Amino acid sequence: MTSLPPINTTGSRQRQARFALLQKWVSRAFARDLSCLIVPGQDVALAHGLNVSATGMRVSASPRDANVLLIVGGLSEKMGEVAAVLYAQMPRPRTIIVLGGTTPSSLPGADVSAGLSQEALADAVGRLKRALAEGAFAASAENFDASVLHVQIEYVCPMHPEVVQNEPGSCPKCGMDLVAREAGEQTPEGGHDHEHHHDHEHQSQDHDHDHDHDHDHSNEHSNEHSNEHSNEHQPEHAHENAGTEYTCPMHPEIVRDEPGSCPKCGMDLVVREDGEDEGHSEHEHSSHDHGEHEHGGHDHGGHDHGASGFMSMIEVTKDLPRSADGLQMDWLEVPFGPVFPGLPGGLKLTLTLDGDGVTEGQATSLVGVTSEGENIEESEEMDAETFIGYLSAAIPLAPVSYRLLVCLAIEQAAGLEDDSANAGARTGALERERIASHLGWLAQLGRQLGFAWLTQRAATLQLQVREANRDSLAALEPALHKLTIRLGRTPLLKSRLKGVGLLPTDSFGLRGPVARAADEGGDAWARLWQRLAEISASLDLIKSGGEPELPVLRDVGDVSGTGEATVDTPRGEARLSLKLERGHVKSYELDTACSQHIGLVPKLVEGQELGDALLAVGSLDLSPWEVTS
Repeated sequence: MTSLPPINTTGSRQRQARFALLQKWVSRAFARDLSCLIVPGQDVALAHGLNVSATGMRVSASPRDANVLLIVGGLSEKMGEVAAVLYAQMPRPRTIIVLGGTTPSSLPGADVSAGLSQEALADAVGRLKRALAEGAFAASAENFDASVLHVQIEYVCPMHPEVVQNEPGSCPKCGMDLVAREAGEQTPEGGHDHEHHHDHEHQSQDHDHDHDHDHDHSNEHSNEHSNEHSNEHQPEHAHENAGTEYTCPMHPEIVRDEPGSCPKCGMDLVVREDGEDEGHSEHEHSSHDHGEHEHGGHDHGGHDHGASGFMSMIEVTKDLPRSADGLQMDWLEVPFGPVFPGLPGGLKLTLTLDGDGVTEGQATSLVGVTSEGENIEESEEMDAETFIGYLSAAIPLAPVSYRLLVCLAIEQAAGLEDDSANAGARTGALERERIASHLGWLAQLGRQLGFAWLTQRAATLQLQVREANRDSLAALEPALHKLTIRLGRTPLLKSRLKGVGLLPTDSFGLRGPVARAADEGGDAWARLWQRLAEISASLDLIKSGGEPELPVLRDVGDVSGTGEATVDTPRGEARLSLKLERGHVKSYELDTACSQHIGLVPKLVEGQELGDALLAVGSLDLSPWEVTS
């Protein structure tokens, strides 16, 4: 028996050694270049006093360019799902830092957890860098999976929504390519199923019956002749008039005396227009004069079918609403947020786009606070101090304002007189938060406009103002004044904001800076200068008042009663009414400015170009945390 030569393992060991050395080198380089995506957003991080750049990490606007998912504070269930989707898009190796909260169940365990402070953040980043430098690559990394990532895709025919398959293919009735959709999406009867549904009312020329149709606004399957687009018109009821004829919209040579289906494509026959000649072939139909619209040297009564018998884009789009420029284009429903540069974290803005124009829009909050708690169960009741902490923590962009609001309502419920001794300190804390909040809005504006200098300068001042005493705030006054002057001299800034986000004349429920700016023009430019004026006015109030101090609840004991309070927060008046029973909050009702202002979004974005629509929404300074549900 021939003996086999010995196996040479030297080369294999050398390759493994070189690979391990390369991994170690890459791990160290990776640890020195951390880029983080902040959830819910940079505005929340700044409101908590976090200077992420000071830790050596870069702030990324996209998960594709981030290797650290930085979660600031607790996340709602919906935001936890958003975080999971973002994490799945991040390239490996990827890590998670959680500050001041628990890791959402939709994500794997955090690599590093820490408190919600700048010191804790710096320590967490240091620990993460050391861990990555020692080994950023696991021997066997598990694939990340979460239920929110599982979306079942099915394929449907745009013309025959009853044709649904689990795989791509062609419609057995008309031969069109099937289009993808999420499983569970329903197709309205008599219409088409698409990613984006827009109901438009059409009137038949011969009948007074309205027909609602969902139009396909996807351009994935259009070709030179737009063969794959058509309108399917179905009568709402059978027509019993003698002499009524029915024809196929796709094959006009098919004419029947009764309703039915086309023998060629399977489409439902529709009532034949008066004056149409029957019995023509496709060629004959395209070569006769049937109306007033001439296409390619032949008149087709407005129906350009071409040699294939399919309707042209002219026919497909004739009933669609016109854009401002008179063109008809595919409508796309596009989400912006809830983690989007220039918009508040936690705010989901959904815009329907017609080219680069916005036809409609809607904003929703994924992090809003509950507006009321009626007859709270005894196990869920909170004592006064606990309720103060709950509400102020639930609104991270204005915690001082809502802390003061709860204190005032509880003190009134307890029958206490106004606290004149601490009024100056409370006012100082409220006005300091107003300055910091307006600076945070300026930083967001800089992100939207692409003004890096504005973002950096406003964010730096916001961090300095956030916990400054009266003397420190006075020392910052020249810097704040200088920022105002520079904004006034910034080239093209006025032309970029003037006329954008103009409030409708019938707007109601306006509060705070949005309401006060309505008297000065009511657009984004007016809202900018209103907030700059409020920064100056708040400084004056602080200088003439007491040292800013965090509002503290006076001793109320185990009292019972009802109380109401109103506080002018940075975004407008917030109102709270509550009921105390033996010192515990039994029920409450909360009304905020942002709950009113979010309703302005549809009117502000309609008919605007995309860039102007985003600026208009941003100029409202919506806090998703203050949108009550």
